[in-house]
Amino acid sequence: MSQAQLPWYRELSGYHWFVFVIATLGWMFDCLDQRLFVLARSRAMEELLEPRRAEIEQQVMEEFAAAATGEQSTGDDAQAVHTPQSSAEQQQAVVQRRFRAAVEFYSSIATAMLLVGWATGGLLFGVLGDRLGRAKTLMLTILTYSLFTGLSGISFHWWDFVLYRFLTGMGVGGAFAAAVSLVAEVMPPRARPHTLGLLQSFSALGNITGSLIGLLLLPVVLTAPEWLLGGHIAGWRLMFAVGFLPAVLVVIAMKRLKEPESWLAAKAAAKAAAQSGQPAPQKLGSLAELLGDRRWRKHTIIGVLLVTAGAVGLWGVGFWSPELIRNHVLKDEPKQVQDAISSVATALQDVGAFFGMLVFTFITAYIGRRGAFALCYLLCLVVVSMVFGFMSQKWQVYWMIPLLGFATLSVFGGFAIYLPELYPTRLRSTGTGFCYNVARYLTAVGVFTMGSLTVLYTWLFSKPAAERFFAFFGTEVPPPFRAATVTVAMIFLLGLAVLPFAPETKDKPLPE
Repeated sequence: MSQAQLPWYRELSGYHWFVFVIATLGWMFDCLDQRLFVLARSRAMEELLEPRRAEIEQQVMEEFAAAATGEQSTGDDAQAVHTPQSSAEQQQAVVQRRFRAAVEFYSSIATAMLLVGWATGGLLFGVLGDRLGRAKTLMLTILTYSLFTGLSGISFHWWDFVLYRFLTGMGVGGAFAAAVSLVAEVMPPRARPHTLGLLQSFSALGNITGSLIGLLLLPVVLTAPEWLLGGHIAGWRLMFAVGFLPAVLVVIAMKRLKEPESWLAAKAAAKAAAQSGQPAPQKLGSLAELLGDRRWRKHTIIGVLLVTAGAVGLWGVGFWSPELIRNHVLKDEPKQVQDAISSVATALQDVGAFFGMLVFTFITAYIGRRGAFALCYLLCLVVVSMVFGFMSQKWQVYWMIPLLGFATLSVFGGFAIYLPELYPTRLRSTGTGFCYNVARYLTAVGVFTMGSLTVLYTWLFSKPAAERFFAFFGTEVPPPFRAATVTVAMIFLLGLAVLPFAPETKDKPLPE
């Protein structure tokens, strides 16, 4: 049987498999941190913002007192109740609604800052990946995100929690470009798209592990000395402590990694050109060439927009499934039930993500990169609007949430395959990091927009005119959170709009 007739995996040596496993583990533990954060952020903010509840209660009491005595009030909730029958239960409902809006708002800030850190670290480590080397850079990123994941669990205020998430994001953002550049350059050409797609697919195992950790630890509260974290250790703190540990094993194994031969050759060529005094277009990790050369600039703009559509759809909507389940589908259930089902649901979401990325890897081998992206962005738009617009029953969680994961993560399998194919060796890590992480800045805006839209819709939908407007169409006023997420989901249309301008890279060699 000829080489071309053999299955792609038969072309891989023991060292090929070693590189694949290490790069996959590095990215998988990266995704473990992401899942721990998604599950823990609301519970973390509830604890860290608890001192603000008293301020909200005092404000609501004053508003209701003013409404009861006929004084002018500026509170929309108080204006809705002008009768002497205003009860303590009604006031508490208003307090809880405002506190929940505050938790969702500050959770969106933490998410946005994680993404800003992701983008900042991605740009920094992306350039280092081309200048310092793929293996060394991957080790640095793992050290960074593992350290600050652990520190997130000892936060005392919302602002230091946000700071740790920003610093964690720096490591998270750098890991992807280093890992995919390493794999793309080490693997045989025929095996390259398969191993890159699998690397991204297996990242879902990190998310699944995070969901299982959440199921075990999120409901836990351990007694502790009064001086230690206020006398107790909540489950969300334990989750971040666990998130620190696995990356240590990867760092130890990384010492055996070698830099790819193509990178070593590019480095030698750049060094020779520098020594000869010639102005060299072979400079490693040059942002000037990335943005100044017409070809690479076009590829970069396309890459940034494609990733932005997928990342905003995921972080601005898809990763808010725990809040959808807890606060809307299971709002009348005890917190323990909400947390347990949310953890199970996110594990199912990650299982769906695993298969979504695998399916993208499979179909892109037949219909190409652009066709696969088009199908997946259409699926994202339909599924996200359906889940966040209409899921209302517990039984729906068990089939809608896996479908949500399948759709929203499928395009990320495409990013791992497509982005490294857009650039030459000297710019591969820089270009991949730039696309993946400049998009994160835009994604942070999208996440913040989601939180801001929730607050805006909460105010708008409290007006009597809103009830009359929706009654005209025969529907009830939608929850502000649902309306905000469905609005942000329109970002998937951007991905579809970019595709006619994107180059097709199927069956083509890496550019040099």
